[in-house]
Amino acid sequence: MKPLIYVENVKAGYSEKLALSNISFKIAEGESVAVLGPNGSGKSTLLKLISGIVAPYCGKYFFDGNELNDKKHQDSVFMRSFYKRVGFLFQNPESQLFCPTVFEEVAFGPRQMGFTESEINKRVKDCLGLLNIGHLAGRIPYNLSDGEKKKVALAAVLSTNPDVLVLDEPMNGLDPHTKRFMKDFLIEMNKVAKKTIISATHDYEYVNGLFDRAIILSDKYELIYDDKFETVISNDEFLLRNNLK
Repeated sequence: MKPLIYVENVKAGYSEKLALSNISFKIAEGESVAVLGPNGSGKSTLLKLISGIVAPYCGKYFFDGNELNDKKHQDSVFMRSFYKRVGFLFQNPESQLFCPTVFEEVAFGPRQMGFTESEINKRVKDCLGLLNIGHLAGRIPYNLSDGEKKKVALAAVLSTNPDVLVLDEPMNGLDPHTKRFMKDFLIEMNKVAKKTIISATHDYEYVNGLFDRAIILSDKYELIYDDKFETVISNDEFLLRNNLK
């Protein structure tokens, strides 16, 4: 079976600064994968690469058999289809909140995709309901708590019903109750809704049971380990040696 995601010998970065070095891995549909590494190891860049926000300047990235090269990035029809299938949650939710109300925030994606107003209203209602934030529909996003902003941003990502959820530190800035809610919600998205989950995290305590697998990036921007999540986080010597604990 062909992988849903295939990253082959990729180098990527910003201007002259390298952020990923010769990265290769495959992810199958329905997997739940943690991306671990010390600060500055390239985790966010890798997630942006997978989400089609950053392009490699060396190597190849395939999604469902299609290479995301310069030609594909300039193909608006292809990229529209790609962004419908892959949703990205930024570490800081304010980076993706820009509409006057929560309702409009969640409606933005489906509206860009050309859905009817009836379908848009249904999707917004369903996504807000999934995250128990229907009561926030008329609120201004910037006036919400950090946990509420994170939920609104995730609802906006879910509104196009993507096959793949890519999340950059989804537990960051959340209180313990909201972290537990987020973990349980993402487990349901993976196990019940069959979404592929790819997430950077430092918060091992609150993600127990969420991930099947972990890939580890080093401070030299290289992939140094790829194994079952439980195997990785139970190896204290490895975690300490690589500044992961």
